[in-house]
Amino acid sequence: MSTSKKILFLFFLLPFLIPQNFTMPVAGASQSDYNKESFWYYPWGKSVTHKGVDIFAKAGTPLHSATTGWVLYAGNIKMGGNVVLVLGPKWRIHYYAHLQDLNVSTFDWSSNGEQIGTVGTSGNAVGKPPHLHYSIVTLFPYFWLIDDAPQGWKKMFYLNPIDYLKDL
Repeated sequence: MSTSKKILFLFFLLPFLIPQNFTMPVAGASQSDYNKESFWYYPWGKSVTHKGVDIFAKAGTPLHSATTGWVLYAGNIKMGGNVVLVLGPKWRIHYYAHLQDLNVSTFDWSSNGEQIGTVGTSGNAVGKPPHLHYSIVTLFPYFWLIDDAPQGWKKMFYLNPIDYLKDL
């Protein structure tokens, strides 16, 4: 194998070897602050199914990065409002939406547990109780997660964040 192929192989393999070491993203939150049945809840507005978990807290509650990673985007989008996308270990994107304030910028490095924003009601959460919408999207499809649920084929890209938060 050529040197360039070895480097490329290591580039793609290395993120799979980095441990995730999850942290609860909402300061002071516990299992009682989210509905354990909310992942892939149907029907759910314009997005058809709910592809994450909503963790409820007071507006302005500190929001921490659940894993270490590179901030791919910190800004505003229509549905999510103020959002942060962090590329973490295992080539997974951690999506934090409806933030009140952002404490990071695009291309920042975010350490596990570092404050990246605050809980809010931006985007399509205006008028709803303050919460963080948290999703985990994998860049490498997990074909075995596909099922016959509405939009079930998309499950190969969405991991259930509750599986990672339930023991925190």
